[in-house]
Parts: sequence; C-alpha cells; structure tokens
Amino acid sequence: MNALLLFASTFALVLFLGLQSLNVNGVHRLLSFVTSFGIGAANLTVLKIMPGPTNGLEVAAYLLGGPFGILASIAIHPCLVRLLGKASTPKGVMP
Repeated sequence: MNALLLFASTFALVLFLGLQSLNVNGVHRLLSFVTSFGIGAANLTVLKIMPGPTNGLEVAAYLLGGPFGILASIAIHPCLVRLLGKASTPKGVMP
C-alpha cells in the first residue's frame, strides 16, 4: 500500500511542479495559484510517508512517480490552458 501511495504522491508532486512551471512561464495566474495547492498536498503526502522504513519496491515507486508525472503534466497542460488559462492571462501578455 505504501508503494502505491508513494508512486501516486510523487506522480502528483512532479505533475503539479511541471504544471506550475508551464503556468508561470505562460503567465497563467489562476492556474499557477491553483497548482500551488496541489504541490503542497502532494509534498505533504510524500513527507508523511517517505521518512518511515522503506523497502526496494517503495523506493522504486517513489523514483518512478516523477518521470510519469512530468510526462503527464506536459500532456495535460494544453487542455488546462484551453479550459481555464485564457481567463487568467492578462491582455497584452503573450502566453
């Protein structure tokens, strides 16, 4: 169970960090604000689980969550911008 939680929380952490970077670079203020909560929640989960005793499966899950998380953030960011990003970009600023 811990391995699954570590994978999911690391996936979410890197997903939100990747989205945050893309949102800040694109000046998507609302999306940047919202992704900050995701970063905090995912980071808190990782910090609560990881300090305990871990086995090889849990370490592997932790390490694999990040690469899959960043690929997912790259894939879903254009959809998020289409849905919410235009409203959060000020006029005259290029995304």
